[in-house]
Amino acid sequence: MKKVIKPKRVLVISDLHCGHRAGLTPPSWQYKPNDGDLDRTKFAEIQQAVWKFYTDTIDALKPIDYLFVLGDGIDGKGLRSGGTEQLEADRLKQCDIATDCINYVGAKNIVMVHGTPYHAGTEEDFEGIIAKNVDAKKIGSHEWVDVNGVIFDLKHFVSGSVIPHGRFTGIARDRLWNLIWAERNGQPKSDILIRGHVHYFGYCGDGGILNVTMPALQGWGSKYGSRLCTGTVDIGLVHFDITDHDNWSWRPYIMRTELQTVEVLKF
Repeated sequence: MKKVIKPKRVLVISDLHCGHRAGLTPPSWQYKPNDGDLDRTKFAEIQQAVWKFYTDTIDALKPIDYLFVLGDGIDGKGLRSGGTEQLEADRLKQCDIATDCINYVGAKNIVMVHGTPYHAGTEEDFEGIIAKNVDAKKIGSHEWVDVNGVIFDLKHFVSGSVIPHGRFTGIARDRLWNLIWAERNGQPKSDILIRGHVHYFGYCGDGGILNVTMPALQGWGSKYGSRLCTGTVDIGLVHFDITDHDNWSWRPYIMRTELQTVEVLKF
């Protein structure tokens, strides 16, 4: 008799940027609206909306067997903006915020990868503290995880693009390098390759492989994003249901809200 394999549910999240005023923020850390400070009120609304989206989505998906966290769990010191955008500048407290966010998922098997040094620490790896807090099975720079025979390839960084049709180049290039490494027996051949960092959702592949760039869980409105970046950004997460190597499904969850709509000035 063929052994019955129980499907496993996998949740993937990336770029929480906890500690930034637009980062993923549980209620106990959120700003309170202040009529005298419109900027603070705006970010209070963003924090509440993103947290509600996050928890509502997770509640609908529970129970979750595996959680993969793809880096930039904290925002860091915010040196480029002089710390003016930090909800909480203490990186140990930022780790506490990220710990609360990850623990909400309730997954028994957590695998993490390190984010960019600018956010997660250039001399220290603060995400190691988060991994210890949440009892992660592993944290590394580049990890492969076997879930019911499906190999996930997890890393934070992938190169981005300022042209819409170029957004698939970086993730496709990483796929090709995986195939070359696998030919040399240096890496396992991946079935699902996932990257964070770019804050936009996209995917490419064919019938046998899937390559995904992850949406972020940082809200919009950072100075860097608003003043220097071009292109759309996505807030969200992705889940997979894995039965076996030949039977799996997946779905992205992308947040849409009127808070993202800009106002036109009229005098």
